[in-house]
Parts: sequence; structure tokens; C-alpha cells
Amino acid sequence: MGSLSSADLPPGDAPAGAHAHAHAHRWSEFESFYREHFPFVWRTIRRLGIEGAATDDVAQEVFVVIHRRLRDFEGRSTAKTWLFGIVRRVIADHRRTLRRKPLGGPETFEAPSAPEQGPDASAERAERVRMLHRLLDQLDEAKREVFILAELEGLTIAEIAEALGANENTVASRLRVARREFEAALERTTTTDEALEPGAQPRRQP
Repeated sequence: MGSLSSADLPPGDAPAGAHAHAHAHRWSEFESFYREHFPFVWRTIRRLGIEGAATDDVAQEVFVVIHRRLRDFEGRSTAKTWLFGIVRRVIADHRRTLRRKPLGGPETFEAPSAPEQGPDASAERAERVRMLHRLLDQLDEAKREVFILAELEGLTIAEIAEALGANENTVASRLRVARREFEAALERTTTTDEALEPGAQPRRQP
């Protein structure tokens, strides 16, 4: 997804007359927020199961919402907590409109490489990302959310509870189960991959 511009926003958000200066200031704040938090929004959308071209559509809609609501963010919670709630709602709306349609085509996302990475390192990192998404797909939505926020984003139980509007005990319980299920899925995948490696000996039947 390219950088968002004021042209991407609804006409009601465009500057007009005496409001132009205030709009310019607001837009500058939004651009700074966008640059800082776009990576989190993008990877969260992907980790929550949105694929292909739909990722761009959802990300743009998320930032349209953020642009409208940024003045409401008072910093009482972390930015990730606030953003996750927006991402979650936009994805829910997106899925409702596509209830009977596929979310996207074959996997097209590859993790961006750091400039110093060679092609081998880039391919390896992209494969790790794809593996992570396959494992996350094996968790139901509730467990997937708490696992992403705790294990991948480092939020506390209290922050996750705030982001999800859930009880802390419920979050902690979901996280324990999610960790067990993720580890089991990883073990199954690792065992399968090892069995498929060239030269691997087939297991003897009892």
C-alpha cells in the first residue's frame, strides 16, 4: 500500500476556506501517526487473516477511520490498544460485506526486507511469515487475537483486555489455551515438514 494522501479521504475531510490552516496542521499530525503506526496496522490485518488485495482495502479504510478519530485519542491507553480496536471493527465490517465471497486469492504477501538482507535472507524471512500465518489460521478468532497481542506485540493482559473489551481473567484463560494450541500446531507442522524432506525415511508400519 502506498502512502495515504488527502485525496484518499472523503470530500468532507478536505480543507475549505478559513479551515485550511487547521486542516493542514491536522493532516501533518495524521501523517506522522500514519508513518509510525502503519507497520503495526498492516501486520495486524495480515495476522487476523486478511489476504491479497483485500489487505490494502482494509488498511486504507482503517486509516480513514483513524483520520476522523485521531483527535479523540487522548493517550490514556497505548496506541496499539486503540488501533487494534479499530482494525478489529473494520475487519468485521469487511467480512460482513463479503460473507459469501472468498476473502482473497492465493497468498501474495511477502515481508519487506531490510536493505542489507540478501535474497536468501529475504526468502527465509518471507517463509517464516507465511508459516506464522498458517499457524495463526489454526486458532479460532478469540484465541488468535489474544495470542497476537500478547506473544507477537508484547501487550500486557490489562492492555489486551482493554483492546478487546474483555475481562482480564477471560483474556488470561484464552491466552493459556492459545499458547498450547499454537505449540501443538507448530509441532504438527514441524513433524510434517521433516517427513517431507528429501531423503527422509518413511516410517515403518507397526
